Amino acid sequence: MASNRTMLMLPGDGIGPEVMGEVRRVIDWMDKRRHVSFDVKEDLVGGSAFDKHGTPLADKTMQDALDCGVVLLGAVGGPKWDNLPFDKKPERGLLRLRKEMQLFANLRPAKCFDALVEASSLKPEIVRGLDIMIVRELTGGVYFGEPRGISDIGNGERRGVNTQVYTTSEIRRVAAVAFELAQKRGNKVTSLEKANVMESGVLWREEVTKLHQEKYKDVQLEHMYADNGAMQLVRAPKQFDVMVTDNLFGDILSDAAAMLTGSLGMLPSASLGAADPATGRRMALFEPVHGSAPDISGKGIANPLATIQSFSMALRYAYDLGADADLIDQAAENVLKSGVRTADLGGGSAKVGTTGMGDALLKELDKLAA
Repeated sequence: MASNRTMLMLPGDGIGPEVMGEVRRVIDWMDKRRHVSFDVKEDLVGGSAFDKHGTPLADKTMQDALDCGVVLLGAVGGPKWDNLPFDKKPERGLLRLRKEMQLFANLRPAKCFDALVEASSLKPEIVRGLDIMIVRELTGGVYFGEPRGISDIGNGERRGVNTQVYTTSEIRRVAAVAFELAQKRGNKVTSLEKANVMESGVLWREEVTKLHQEKYKDVQLEHMYADNGAMQLVRAPKQFDVMVTDNLFGDILSDAAAMLTGSLGMLPSASLGAADPATGRRMALFEPVHGSAPDISGKGIANPLATIQSFSMALRYAYDLGADADLIDQAAENVLKSGVRTADLGGGSAKVGTTGMGDALLKELDKLAA
């Protein structure tokens, strides 16, 4: 029987196809054991798309993404394509998806599994129990503002210009995502900017405050300068629940938070668009934080858990299947507690490859679903 849950799967480059293969196995398991099915299309993105089509994202693939509304992406890029023109580089395929799907809110969870506490660069008592959600504005700010560019100003001098620009609506829509996430978590939002030195930061703080007073008074709101936020992430990260910030600061802070957890191979992410007024559904793209890891591509040793957890985020945020997402997350945690590890994870009692980790996860899912 056909499903109305549509998904476009874009494995991409490097280890992308390997880790995405394990997601396929989880989808098959859900179909058989949970009677939850998906209509999955698969296509190319990044370097693999350039090799076949001469572009990092074919127009048809872009249209399929818009039609499906939900994209699960593996990874893009690698040394093979480093010398391509800027507009042909693998990463341009991902950026086109974000732009044309109008994905403005990037969700980056930073959760430290108890079994991986020792893998963090911070002391165990600092990171044990860590569970943060960073919401980064994705389509505005200094990365997209005009004017921008490099110009010759004479006397052997050049000038590089990037412009930090935000509007009321851009700030309010990403703040609303943060407040609504907090209502389902610890009910606290920390908004980060540089209102002490930047007018865009002043506007950010004012608009987040107004929205909070209008619609989300039940959520605790605190404001923090972004540089202090960076310090607090490595001093006392468990003080945070949901953090919301602009494109540049979000880029920096989410990478810093990622390292608290012990491994990039464990971290998923989601990028969301606006909710449809009629259905409430959002355009969404889900992907692991790790890159294409060309140095281990084809060796069968990549950790698939970040990609599997990205699928779990899709279940939670795109399909409203929270119970199924919880099941997958619990299975992943149980596997790690049992001592099963891929090469990127320290410790443990059983070293496995990509397929071995998938086997262990499916076995744990069987136990949980029994």
